[in-house]
Amino acid sequence: MNTQFNKFILSEHPLVKKDITVLRDKKTNSELFRAAVTRISNILAVEISQNFLLSETEVETPLETTQGFHLAQDVVLVPVLRAGLGMVNGFLQIIPDAKVGHIGLERDEQTLKPNQYYFKTPLNIPQSDVILLDPMLATGGSSSAAISFLKRQGAKDFAFACIIASPEGVKKLEADHPDVKIFGAALDRQLNDKAYILPGLGDAGDRTFGTL
Repeated sequence: MNTQFNKFILSEHPLVKKDITVLRDKKTNSELFRAAVTRISNILAVEISQNFLLSETEVETPLETTQGFHLAQDVVLVPVLRAGLGMVNGFLQIIPDAKVGHIGLERDEQTLKPNQYYFKTPLNIPQSDVILLDPMLATGGSSSAAISFLKRQGAKDFAFACIIASPEGVKKLEADHPDVKIFGAALDRQLNDKAYILPGLGDAGDRTFGTL
């Protein structure tokens, strides 16, 4: 855990560090970029799911009955459109029975504030473990707004997963939502005057979907 922040958990996995380098490289094409995002998301999903609660059950093996476990709560993944979509497959590979909601936020380039344009999640979100997915935690405005909106829909148990975080974004999320743990693959230096993360990796949505 990074000691600079109370709720930010930085992955120290060597394979994450390797794939962050792939993502930063401006020569990485969309196919390789998506694959690296998926691999990092796999590892973040494993780290986040260590906190999940289990319920006991019985299972019949070919030889006898034995004790087993299943998740005590449903899991809902909520990617922030559109860049968050790139993380969904990696999380579903680790948590295949998770449900997926969507929230769409656009950043006003003048005010830098988020505007919501789409929202749809499963009805049982108040009883679920919710993981908000957004590869870039920049100003924190969009992520904070998304969490606030989900809370208004009744969501209670949260984690936030990103790939690259800025100190400014982490600070805002911790101030606005001190109950939410933040999991990240890299903590970068700062934001520039256009609110892009430095050194960063550019626009995650454009690089994921090849819309540069």
